[in-house]
Amino acid sequence: MQVFTDAQALRSPRCLDDLLLYRLSRAIRPGSGMATRLVEGGFGITHREWGMIGMLAQIGEITSSAFAERLQLDRVRTSRGLRSLAEKKLVERRRDAEDGREVHVSLSAAGRQLCEAVFPRIARLNMDLLEAIDAEHLDIFLKCLRRLELRGRELSAMGVVPEKADRRSGGTRHKWPECSA
Repeated sequence: MQVFTDAQALRSPRCLDDLLLYRLSRAIRPGSGMATRLVEGGFGITHREWGMIGMLAQIGEITSSAFAERLQLDRVRTSRGLRSLAEKKLVERRRDAEDGREVHVSLSAAGRQLCEAVFPRIARLNMDLLEAIDAEHLDIFLKCLRRLELRGRELSAMGVVPEKADRRSGGTRHKWPECSA
């Protein structure tokens, strides 16, 4: 694997390996793949469903729209994930007594049990990955990570990328007609 020659390579990228987002993606891919195999192969839930279960375990009951915001997912994806978890009897949904359009979600007893089984294994995987970072560098890493998260939100809110992905219309397929044979 190529290493960054210096910080200037990040600030003035000349090739794919100099792109921060590419390198971050490459850094998380192996660990994320292991986590996905663990939850899908070992417990029959998707990586996204695991994230939802873990977040519900952390926050308790929440409205589905507030949950989508908390997860930073669109409402459609959140709704699909919650529907799948409800079908698996891992979450409970109830209509708001005052506003029948609002749905509250929380983990079921089976969802809590599943979280208690999965979380320690995911936590162990995370701890194993962090062994690559010296203790004195971990605080610096976390500060940098937080700054990247905040900057990403700022840039998104500013609309620095005006293009929109139109997956409902076939995504990129409608732009590359020569690909359909």
